[in-house]
Amino acid sequence: MAAVGVEESGSVATLSFGSGQRLNALGFTDWRELRDAVHGLSAVPSLRAVVVRGRGGVFCSGSDVSEWEGRTDAEISRSFDVIEAALQALEDLPVPTLAVVEGVAAGGGCQLALACDLQLLTPSARIGMPVARLGLLVPATFATRMALRVGPSRSKDLLYGGRMLDARQAWEMGLVTTVAPDDNADAALGSILDVWTGVSAASLRASKAAVDDGLRLLTEAGRRVPRGPAADPSEFRARVKGFLHRHRETP
Repeated sequence: MAAVGVEESGSVATLSFGSGQRLNALGFTDWRELRDAVHGLSAVPSLRAVVVRGRGGVFCSGSDVSEWEGRTDAEISRSFDVIEAALQALEDLPVPTLAVVEGVAAGGGCQLALACDLQLLTPSARIGMPVARLGLLVPATFATRMALRVGPSRSKDLLYGGRMLDARQAWEMGLVTTVAPDDNADAALGSILDVWTGVSAASLRASKAAVDDGLRLLTEAGRRVPRGPAADPSEFRARVKGFLHRHRETP
């Protein structure tokens, strides 16, 4: 099975990824395939909406940390460039996008969910940015995706502490848009798509463009900020080694 797949049903496309193993952590090649798949969808004029969903009942635990072991600072930074390219491609799609978050959305997985217009979480899902535990240095684009939803102070609080939020906490804070009534997200997803199917496709696109255009001064400023190093050179390698060692020993 390909790491990233696209299935079109009428005017709705579902972008799926992972296998359910290792919480769908995405490697360098996976992020690049995700970017390419999104670029392909941007050229489909009949498209009304895109659903982004991890396979195996889990969304995405972020990047594949094992790929960072032994890598140079430049290689780590390049991996973040590929991640950001995939996220921006998703944000730039002209049609509504919806992330279905089951299980966990952490780090890059959280950013993937926030790069979508809306987020549908199951009650048992968790979402957050625990990147400080690894010594990763958050770029402006990552922070802006959070701050546009919950404000600067709450974004800093979440980034400083790196805590994971449950679905209800994330919804009450305004980080996500919908919590499904139970852990079967399909019915809630169907209800949202049914509404979108019944309205004008041109209006859907225009509504997205209107909101995005109004925020462009903020989002484009974040994109133009020069990217510094992606990781703390004094601690990152030791923290990655400790993270991988702990998880390899976990039965």
